[in-house]
Amino acid sequence: MLPLQPFINYIHTHSLFTADDRILLAVSGGKDSVLMAHLFKLAEFDFGIAHCNFNLRADESQRDEAFVRLLAASLDVPVYVTHFDTRAFAAAEGISTQMAARDLRYAWFEEIRQQNNYHYIALAQHQNDAIETILLNLTRGTGIAGLHGIFPKRDFLIRPLLFMTSSGIEETVTEHHIDYVEDSSNLQDKYARNKIRLNVIPELKLINPNLEQTFQHNIQRFAEAEQVIQQLVKALRKQVMVVKPDGTYFRISELEQLEPKMLLTYELLQPYHFTAAVVAEILQNLHNQSGTSFYSATHRITLNREDLIVSPLDQNERHLNVMLHSTDSIVDFFHQELHISYLHSNTYDRDPELAYVDADLLIFPLIVRSRQEGDKFMPLGMQGFKKLSDFLIDQKVPVPKKDRIPILVNGNGELVWIAGMRQDNRYKVTATTKKVAIFELKFK
Repeated sequence: MLPLQPFINYIHTHSLFTADDRILLAVSGGKDSVLMAHLFKLAEFDFGIAHCNFNLRADESQRDEAFVRLLAASLDVPVYVTHFDTRAFAAAEGISTQMAARDLRYAWFEEIRQQNNYHYIALAQHQNDAIETILLNLTRGTGIAGLHGIFPKRDFLIRPLLFMTSSGIEETVTEHHIDYVEDSSNLQDKYARNKIRLNVIPELKLINPNLEQTFQHNIQRFAEAEQVIQQLVKALRKQVMVVKPDGTYFRISELEQLEPKMLLTYELLQPYHFTAAVVAEILQNLHNQSGTSFYSATHRITLNREDLIVSPLDQNERHLNVMLHSTDSIVDFFHQELHISYLHSNTYDRDPELAYVDADLLIFPLIVRSRQEGDKFMPLGMQGFKKLSDFLIDQKVPVPKKDRIPILVNGNGELVWIAGMRQDNRYKVTATTKKVAIFELKFK
């Protein structure tokens, strides 16, 4: 029998929705979302199905759509289907295809929810998804908030399968002969999450066969610890922060007195999406030259003599800022791909088309963006700075092309590479370099 009672109990325990609510189910056609649809039908809840065709996997994408339409018909529920040109959207926005797919689907789900009077959107994430999220956050750098995994309910999003494990779902659909379709990309370790799912978690389960249960207990403890920390941080904001017309000011003298400094500063800056690595760099340079800037995907921090000034990036800057994490091997920028690989040696054959960077000098996440007013760098082989605008003029780069050149920026705001053209001398490989980061620009 399907786990109907545990399903209903979980919904009631976490107050996900009431029996009178209408729920929109995000269904890909995979085993997780298909099982969720069958449980909703068995529980006699009022629901509809939404499916996104991202047109990323050729015939597979069409197969998945056809399967979901048949599933909805067999369950006698409404189905909503949309098509996206995901790659074109990613190129236009200067983001990865994964991020593009995420943005597109959540925006569309919310649109369908409102247009058709659904109360919530149900996502079929389970306990292993929560574990993957925590491990991914730890890999990229996280505060305490990144350790509580996935919430059962946030705003209009609910996750009614978080009581189940991946193996439990697999056993259930096999035992009850429930049909589903397999996304072949889930079996490839090209993406960071898949690497964790396919390579890391199986090794951890050899150490602890009850990994899911252990993580569930830890998640509860982390969530409670976060509540305590956030109460403290809320009080600290009143003490160290002042909002002014030109930005949010943090008094440097107050930040220097915080203990533990790194943890509390990170939490103070977390709403502006600064990573732990960038926060560490900021703390090391509190008394650096005024005007020094540090970047997140959405904000800029500028040092002056007495304050850190946080200001939002304008809309154009946001769209053209692509985050490159330490776990990434490829990021998309317009119709180009920036590839990164590593060597644990400084002996190799150089290729003038590539950038060879001392990896220990990199502060992740890096940012790939278009040129900005005031950009300057130290061209390889030189000891002085040159304005990027002057460099591009010297290189006779046509005006339409200038904004399409990827600029690789370190987490501290320094330019690392004018992609395909010249790297910064400060990041060159030397005799003391232990690890080399190799960047390559490819056109799609």
